[in-house]
Amino acid sequence: MEVDPSEVKRYYRRLPHWELNGAIYFITFNTWEKLELTPEARKVVFTACLFFHDKRYKMFTFVVMPDHVHLLMQPLQKEKGDYWPLASIMHSLKSYTHKEIPKVMTHIGRVWQPERYDRIVRDEQEFQQFWKYILENPIKANLSDTCENYPYLWINPEPKIN
Repeated sequence: MEVDPSEVKRYYRRLPHWELNGAIYFITFNTWEKLELTPEARKVVFTACLFFHDKRYKMFTFVVMPDHVHLLMQPLQKEKGDYWPLASIMHSLKSYTHKEIPKVMTHIGRVWQPERYDRIVRDEQEFQQFWKYILENPIKANLSDTCENYPYLWINPEPKIN
């Protein structure tokens, strides 16, 4: 994938973040101080991840683990040439779930670490590697014997890359 460097938006907090219109991202974000989300809280996050699917972003697959979330997604175009910013998508997701999680589990205070790890997916091979990593995550963590049996993993039934 050839990219004009001037098309990449860069910004930093503690971690570097690069955004490229039309790119697919592998994203990981963690709970604050390894807070363990209850099944009910994981369901809140699961539902929130799908809320703007096919509206602000295309979700390919994601998994909500007890203390972190992995997403494989692509921000969509708002209007010609202008895409939903990844920072805006993540703020919306983390802010909403931060307000809803205390309603389903006993927790006061922060839910999420302020940063996230995000990586632009460079090609089909990397996409498949991240896809496989997400699907195997609950199995490797001994939360399920198969990815299909883990209730907080979602796989897009139409996972075509645009």
